[in-house]
Amino acid sequence: MLCFLVQVAFENTSEASIPKSEQVCDWLTTDAQKTALPSGYQIEDQKNKQQIRVSFRPQQQNWSIATIDIRDLQDRPKLLIRLRAPCQILQARRARYNADGELISLQSLAHDLNTITAEEPVNPPVILPTKPAQTRAPILALSDTGVNYLLPELQSHIARTRNGDISGYDFWDDDNRPFDMDLRRNPYFPLRHGTTVFSVLAAEAPEEPIIVYRFPALNMCRYQELIEQAAQAGIRIINLSMGSGSYEDWTCFEQAARGNSTILLITSAGNDGKDIDQDPVYPAALDLENLFVVSSSDSFGRPGPAANLGRRNVDLLVPAEQLDVIDHRGVRSQTGGTSYAAPRVAALAARYLRANPEADTQQIITFLKGRATATADPVTAYGWIPDPTDDFGF
Repeated sequence: MLCFLVQVAFENTSEASIPKSEQVCDWLTTDAQKTALPSGYQIEDQKNKQQIRVSFRPQQQNWSIATIDIRDLQDRPKLLIRLRAPCQILQARRARYNADGELISLQSLAHDLNTITAEEPVNPPVILPTKPAQTRAPILALSDTGVNYLLPELQSHIARTRNGDISGYDFWDDDNRPFDMDLRRNPYFPLRHGTTVFSVLAAEAPEEPIIVYRFPALNMCRYQELIEQAAQAGIRIINLSMGSGSYEDWTCFEQAARGNSTILLITSAGNDGKDIDQDPVYPAALDLENLFVVSSSDSFGRPGPAANLGRRNVDLLVPAEQLDVIDHRGVRSQTGGTSYAAPRVAALAARYLRANPEADTQQIITFLKGRATATADPVTAYGWIPDPTDDFGF
């Protein structure tokens, strides 16, 4: 497992001034001027040029858990403290910035609010070990929240440029560091997804150099650039374990996909436990000839408890409810869901394409359909593939 206690060699110009525990307790009962918020209030700290947002659960009267979120005047996160009544610090996270105002790490603090117990880099420099030149041109790519390219166990599977740099791009931050991180839901506790998906691709297509694209969450129309860049790089298969209920999010993707029919786009059906023929999610429900949609089953072909289904919009199932993965920390564990079903099929398609390099997109799809067998309850278009690691039919 990779340890994230690191030395960050940047000047920190926007670090929260660490409050004393007495001051933290005062914020919970202050009579100072404050602005009401739906679940608490906000205090303007003019001296330190910051805003202190205090929220309570379940309600301000008789609360059991409080959260103090300190932001600067540009609304950038600085310090988060979680407490139990009456004033017991449970958890603290601090955001660190460099001299250019870029977030460089997230620190976990002990209850004294001074001792750093862990530090996670944010968008760190890409430092990959020297390795022999790739003998294969990449045909497989991942579009997701990125990958933790600091993990030694995954580095050998990342596609490299001729000069040894990482091959891919971050269409979110607009740089060459597609690091696995999604801060949209909570800037102190980012979601990680792409690393785990990447680990499935790496395990089941171990000979493939995989190009990594961090998807353009802030401007989904940049999917046109992503797909065009993949096409120029010779990519034939892209794994997209993602989706949303908004068709508008995917219109530019749809246009780009239609214009690049040589690329097979393998996507997950989603984990809402619904029929996406009746209640669609996208891109799974798009009408594209080069789109292949995968959902998750147990080892007997029975759909996963939350797996989306649909005899029109879902092509097939593969077992992915208890799958060995490597997470963003480098921890080996088991997980499940349609996000991990899709890369099993993408890896199968990549192995087939290596064995049949002249195959076009429709021939790859025909092969995948041919590998499927009927399920007892027909909930997808073609059934399920019991073992996508089997090279039968190549």
